[in-house]
Amino acid sequence: MRLILLGCPGAGKGTQAKFLAEKYHIPQISTGDILRQCIREGTESGKKLKAIIEAGQLVPDEIVTELVRERISQPDAANGFLLDGFPRTIAQAEVLQQLTPIDYVVEIDVPPDEIVRRLSGRRVHPASGRSYHVLYAPPKQPEKDDISGEPLIQRPDDNEETVRKRLHVYHTQTSPLRDYYQRLNPAAYLKIDGMGSVEDIRNKIFSELNNK
Repeated sequence: MRLILLGCPGAGKGTQAKFLAEKYHIPQISTGDILRQCIREGTESGKKLKAIIEAGQLVPDEIVTELVRERISQPDAANGFLLDGFPRTIAQAEVLQQLTPIDYVVEIDVPPDEIVRRLSGRRVHPASGRSYHVLYAPPKQPEKDDISGEPLIQRPDDNEETVRKRLHVYHTQTSPLRDYYQRLNPAAYLKIDGMGSVEDIRNKIFSELNNK
């Protein structure tokens, strides 16, 4: 099973990807995770990537496509994979088509105002990576980590101004992927309503895939 998850930042792709990866026994390939690992390593490339992401811009196609090409060529992806956060542009999609066939594209559709609420409310404990949300999953004490009591932070790319910029970038550069994949294979394009509980959305996706 070779799957692509589409949806704007904050649509819940990462959460649903874990369910799908477990069900179909395929690796979840998150370009966000790959890029963050590069940033954590502190290389010159990582520093450039950090500046691009914090400015709310998309990472250049040639960098991302090379990282994905390397990842899907690894042994654990031989029988399938799930791409979370890639492709983001038509150019990336065209390169991917040359690299491998895709079975289904799943779009998680969430209104922009809900995305702003979700992302701008996120808080993170830097040392552990534990995450919270001021509305949906608040810490026991405001702005404090439940375990350590240390301050939580808002990632630079989660402040409201940057979130709105990211949504603008998504809709101008990434949303054309809908038309691209719907033209390529209409029967393989699944649009899922992303409002509701995590479990509701998971069940909608599984139901759609099971009916194919």
